[in-house]
Amino acid sequence: MSAPAAAASVSGPPTNPYRRVRVIKVVVNAGVGESGEPRTKAEKVLTMVTHQKPVATRARSTNRDFGIRAGQEIGAKVTLRGTAAEEFLDRAFEARDRQFDPLSIDRSGSFSFGMPDYTDFTGMKYDPGIGIVGLDICVEMGRAGWRVRERRIGNRPIPKALRANRDETRAFLAERYHLTFLE
Repeated sequence: MSAPAAAASVSGPPTNPYRRVRVIKVVVNAGVGESGEPRTKAEKVLTMVTHQKPVATRARSTNRDFGIRAGQEIGAKVTLRGTAAEEFLDRAFEARDRQFDPLSIDRSGSFSFGMPDYTDFTGMKYDPGIGIVGLDICVEMGRAGWRVRERRIGNRPIPKALRANRDETRAFLAERYHLTFLE
């Protein structure tokens, strides 16, 4: 391989479109810790923010100190994929002033962050009937071919070549969402 060809393959994003890092899914969670009216308010907030219908999350075990029984609905979540996930992430990063802590990225390239209040999103106004509801946003990153682990027949563990790492995710976030990283 000649010197110019080697330099061209090192700099810039990969030329193969299947090697590009992408957003696999975004899970937006509002855990309120109790059922009833607070969980209903959390569902309303998730519907307003994501424009999708939320699903109830249930407690895995009983905790008598908090008054939680196993199987009790204690929160709500929405899973976004494709363009809906990317548009939501753009709005979420805009609400955070395009700043991000790189320590939130794990070794497989996925990351999580929180929003203390739904009114941080543009266009959302405070509703006294709802109150203050915070959100947890979890983003799974990967490459094309990620379905290998999800498919029903012939599923396999994800090969190392399909996983994203911290540096690739960081470069993706800086390029796609124009984030500045808090160091």
